[in-house]
Amino acid sequence: MNTFKQVNISLPDNTYPIIIDLQAFNLSGLEQELTKRKIMVVSNTTVAPLYLDHIVDLFPENKVFTCVLEDGEVHKNVRSWQRILDALAEHQFNRSDLLISLGGGVICDMTGFAAASWMRGIDFIQIPTTLLSQIDASVGGKTGINHSKGKNLIGAFHQPKAVIVNIKTLNTLPEREFNAGIGEAIKYGGIDQPDFFYWLSSHVDSIKNRDADVLQNLIAKCCEFKAEIVEQDEKEQGKRALLNLGHTFGHAIEIATHYHYLHGEAVALGMVMAAELSAQLGHCDVGIRKMLENLLQAFDLPIKLDVNVSSDELLQLMKADKKVVNDQHRLILMRGLGAAFIAEGVKDSEILITLQSCLTHT
Repeated sequence: MNTFKQVNISLPDNTYPIIIDLQAFNLSGLEQELTKRKIMVVSNTTVAPLYLDHIVDLFPENKVFTCVLEDGEVHKNVRSWQRILDALAEHQFNRSDLLISLGGGVICDMTGFAAASWMRGIDFIQIPTTLLSQIDASVGGKTGINHSKGKNLIGAFHQPKAVIVNIKTLNTLPEREFNAGIGEAIKYGGIDQPDFFYWLSSHVDSIKNRDADVLQNLIAKCCEFKAEIVEQDEKEQGKRALLNLGHTFGHAIEIATHYHYLHGEAVALGMVMAAELSAQLGHCDVGIRKMLENLLQAFDLPIKLDVNVSSDELLQLMKADKKVVNDQHRLILMRGLGAAFIAEGVKDSEILITLQSCLTHT
């Protein structure tokens, strides 16, 4: 029985597979990529005890080294990136060698950035182990680390050679982390996939029960949606910006609350804010916010920021976002469900009204 689905991303300089297997880390078809190379597997203190030995055992013909970092968004920084580079230097990795990420979005982003940086670019493979990283962070070639002034301000575009998804890793994922991944899935429905939004609405119970076949379909659909956009706009010169729905608000929330919210939770809050601002500016019906809130709540995701931060602080953090152009906000708003667009020049005063309406504390 065929246990895997495959989605391909086709780019001018790199075409690679996303292999989504029900029960294995499926490396079929990648033998040529792995021959006679040193391998560095980068993971964290949460994931390594679960899967690192198994991953190392997949490469009996290679010299395999490991680099295990602290877990959490607060460690997505220069120090952790430097530790990966130090490990590469210690073991004399060169351009013919290979990095592998094993973990969630933080590990995917940092490993990719280390691969982009080392000797101006070496190959890497993503093995994402969280739902959020399987449907978003591991796909599309955005790599990077955080700066104290903002999320992902340091980074590069660097595409992997493959993305290897094993659905069974989701069985060890805490419920809160799992639900946070759904926040990113709902984002695709808001951007340009209204049918997928309704599909999620009709599969809430089977998704929450982690039905493997349903999750495989969910992950494949999300990867297909993202692949279609990335193939049109790899370096985010236009349409790819739509993938940031909820993210400008969300990144500010993460920084302001010192990562009290997981990334997918912050994106959920950011989507509610984007829907509210869209309605406030007359772009869409007020009912869009309620539709989003209902689905987010079905997956136990937050819809109102309940940490005591001010709207002024969030606004200032939004101004430091890398999507700001010529000191003008560049937000992703909606004309309706599945009809996201790039909104230029939204005024501070308009954003403040939205922030105040979405805060428990103002």
